[in-house]
Amino acid sequence: MTDATPPESSAAPAPAPGDATEFRKPRKRFILIGLGIGVVIVLLIGLFTSLGTNPSSTGAPHEGGAVPPFTASNVGPVGPSQISVPADGGGNGTPAVLLFFGAWCSSCRQELPPLTAVVRRQDKRGGALARIRVIGVDSFDGTSTAKSFIHTESVTFPVATDPQADITSGLFYFKGDPYTVFVNGNGTINKIVIGAQLTPASFTADERALIPSGT
Repeated sequence: MTDATPPESSAAPAPAPGDATEFRKPRKRFILIGLGIGVVIVLLIGLFTSLGTNPSSTGAPHEGGAVPPFTASNVGPVGPSQISVPADGGGNGTPAVLLFFGAWCSSCRQELPPLTAVVRRQDKRGGALARIRVIGVDSFDGTSTAKSFIHTESVTFPVATDPQADITSGLFYFKGDPYTVFVNGNGTINKIVIGAQLTPASFTADERALIPSGT
């Protein structure tokens, strides 16, 4: 046996004497107040939702934000044993370009050789482009594999080794390779290029965007 609630009668009960005011229709102003409160709640929900999707709120690096500083062993052919990216980009107000790649990455094998050729030509010619600090980040490769890959691709700049992707995925939130990050001299990210999209011409154009006018 259940304790079901008895069905309500379809006929409205007659108001008791003296209680006629309890059965008046709600005034319009109360309806409007209720609607206003509902609109405010919806707007607040939308505001907090939009804040949650802001890239800067997740901690992921983004264009206009600060570059994550890091230090790692250098497996490149030049530079000190430890390579660092300080909070001001290339250091001392110098712009920087970070190239993320790995020997396991087939797209990297296609994109990297023409870019390294551009860097070699810029270094040979000198000038403003040669002063931009180019740094590689080799992810998911052991030291010997990384060095062999760098040699094969004729890399002539420092390369930070990142065998566990602590830099690539942990600091930059990147998934896979290649990625390229163009960093202004003040340490803010000017541009992030995802995938093998760079050509020698576009790479040079993105580098020039890092150079302050008049220099």
